Amino acid sequence: MRLGAILFELSLLGTTLVFGEEGTDQPAQVTTTENVNFVPGGVIRFNGSYGDLNLEGWDRPEVEITVIKSLPYDYEKNRPDTATKHLEAVRILTERKSNTDLVISTNLADRDGLVSPPLPRKTKGRVNIEYDIHAPRDSKLVIHHANGIVFVNDVSGDIEATCGRGDIVLMLRDAGAYSIDAKSRFGTVRSDFPGTVRLKLYRLGQRYAVTNPSSPGRIYLRVGFGGITIKAILPETRVSGK
Repeated sequence: MRLGAILFELSLLGTTLVFGEEGTDQPAQVTTTENVNFVPGGVIRFNGSYGDLNLEGWDRPEVEITVIKSLPYDYEKNRPDTATKHLEAVRILTERKSNTDLVISTNLADRDGLVSPPLPRKTKGRVNIEYDIHAPRDSKLVIHHANGIVFVNDVSGDIEATCGRGDIVLMLRDAGAYSIDAKSRFGTVRSDFPGTVRLKLYRLGQRYAVTNPSSPGRIYLRVGFGGITIKAILPETRVSGK
């Protein structure tokens, strides 16, 4: 970690651990919330995230990070002694490199025992994750998501988002403020805004592009297997803040 960086683990404000009662289907899960002061217009980076990542812009000069980690419904019944251990093994860390640079990293657990290819050394351990993030509306986003859904609503800063397998959905106030380059290798790209859509080789994927030389904003989206959707925020649905 760089000198002066501040390292946070998501346990500052509140942690709630819930286990399903006998005879119910409620999974074992832990919910954690953290608030970090953050200057509007800064860069927020997500490394190694997976599952459902929901990010919404607001007017506060801070980032609120709520993470829900859960295990499958049958996990507690089969391995009640290790449920807590597995939930805690996947760690979400935030590192504020400066007032305008925040990194949110998902660190997987080490796989037990000797590991031989093709198994990776790190494992999710069947832990599912849902991220619920609120950030200054004009933040710049750099999201490197493994598998799952990335949903970004009402953010006006530059957006770079990649997803290996899953979907990316953007809700924008004004797509004309951006140059957009969105491509799915195996999937579709849909947009409410004018632009050029090209089919990829053998119609397995699509690429959507809009070039606005006079607009400084930039959106760069890539999905390996899945879809990309860019939607307009209707005036009646816009909210000034939380």
